[in-house]
Amino acid sequence: MKKGQDYIGVGVGAVIINENKEILLLLREKSPELGCWSIPGGKVEMFETVEDAIKREVKEELDVEVEIIKLITVTNHIIWQEKAHWVAPTFLTKVVSGQVKNVEPEKHKEVRWFSIDELPNNITITTKNAIKYL
Repeated sequence: MKKGQDYIGVGVGAVIINENKEILLLLREKSPELGCWSIPGGKVEMFETVEDAIKREVKEELDVEVEIIKLITVTNHIIWQEKAHWVAPTFLTKVVSGQVKNVEPEKHKEVRWFSIDELPNNITITTKNAIKYL
């Protein structure tokens, strides 16, 4: 049985904003939403809090430590055509240590800062939902 396909998965997302008011996005190399720009995040592991999960996921993907500022929203991430169903709390965060780098190039083709006013068209459901609250 697989999370998000055979039963609802719980994921987390991090909106990382820098001092220039830019948002950090990753270009997905895997489903769901392959080829779309996304906020960093991933699965919550058993007995892990959502707060600990987002800190771990950001560290694994970008090799930086983040501080959680606040919960922004929760997304019902349902993609019928990909048979994917996730519930994803999304947090506003800031980098507190480290330099952003693409640690998982097999999962993310590119990592880039974007102006909130000039986002690419191909962004994920969780990213679209999160930016409504910025």
